[in-house]
Amino acid sequence: MKSLKELYRIGPGPSSSHTLGPQRASLIFKNRYFDAYRYEVELYGSLSLTGKGHLTDYIIIETMKPKECRVFFKAKADLKHPNTMKLLAFNKEDELLGEMTVYSVGGGAILIEGEESGEGQDVYPHHSLKEIQEYCFAKEMELWEYVDAFDPMDDYIEKIMEQMMATVESGLSKEGVLPGDLRLERIAKELKDKADSCKSAVEKEKLLLSAYAYAASEENAGGSMTVTAPTLGSSGILPSLVTYYHKDLGYEKEIICKGLKVAGLFGNLIKENATISGAQGGCQAEIGAAVSMGAAMVAYLRGLNAAQIEYAAEIGIEHHLGLTCDPVGGYVMIPCIERNAVGVLRAIDAAIIAQGVSEVRDHKVSFDMVVNTMNYTGKKIPLELRETSLGGLATVVPIQK
Repeated sequence: MKSLKELYRIGPGPSSSHTLGPQRASLIFKNRYFDAYRYEVELYGSLSLTGKGHLTDYIIIETMKPKECRVFFKAKADLKHPNTMKLLAFNKEDELLGEMTVYSVGGGAILIEGEESGEGQDVYPHHSLKEIQEYCFAKEMELWEYVDAFDPMDDYIEKIMEQMMATVESGLSKEGVLPGDLRLERIAKELKDKADSCKSAVEKEKLLLSAYAYAASEENAGGSMTVTAPTLGSSGILPSLVTYYHKDLGYEKEIICKGLKVAGLFGNLIKENATISGAQGGCQAEIGAAVSMGAAMVAYLRGLNAAQIEYAAEIGIEHHLGLTCDPVGGYVMIPCIERNAVGVLRAIDAAIIAQGVSEVRDHKVSFDMVVNTMNYTGKKIPLELRETSLGGLATVVPIQK
């Protein structure tokens, strides 16, 4: 498995696969053909079908400036990956200087056709949680210590934590309407105000967590800087937990950073053995993965042991199996923003259930089992419900233009 630095990335919203990935691809291509007179980019699959709502064409054109760049939304059925883009460079005489086919595979990661992965080397020697747990048991180490042993990143993970909290704080300070035809109003600030005035401690916690998730998700939908966790479409869950546990519950940064390492380990395993791309596996690959990561983090912060942490992460994925990705209008807004708020609450619930049930009986479904099932399930989800906006809510919720 690769470094957690390849999982947690800081970048502009609203989509890691549709914005951050194409931006990275465009930068690489621009540097290779810096002397080109103009560029063209062809978008296929999900990039074509939901690219407008995800600002894919906008980020590509902005990245290629000051050179001219035209973006074309193409239809093609036979694709190696549902997020495919082809970049072309031309000279002043309109002669083709070169081209590059790129697959945006989720979480901002990209693969260039015909080339070795540029996403960094494998740093972890193990490829399943079972292997990792056996290693940790033999070495008498915790999961966060396993990350430190093969992928030391204290400064980087603190930077990730700070960006998560900064994104939430920024989102709480803003009002108005998010960009796009949905004309969706920001409500994070109002939710926070409701939480602050809430008399019930239980309701206050839920509203606070929801407000934080809305804040981060609204910032993402508005194209602001946020963190892939593991994607931008699911970037409200971990920032909400980080903010709540640090700001409201008083957990030290060092402890929360360890929790982020634990969460990242589970996200990395999902990325390695299944997918974190909504276009490949539906929203189970994004929100489901984020809930699993969040549940693992909360379980660690609650002092649970390795087996209980695994159980929490397993619950997080198991009960999102088959979750579809059907963004209305191609925007990362409906159902995405609300789904992040629901997800953060389910992450905490998963950790609580894991602790309670594990004290009564052993669980039979392992994390590795459910990740393999998730991978299988994702392939069975119809194309219309895998980030194409061709089915589901995307076809029944009206858009006023």
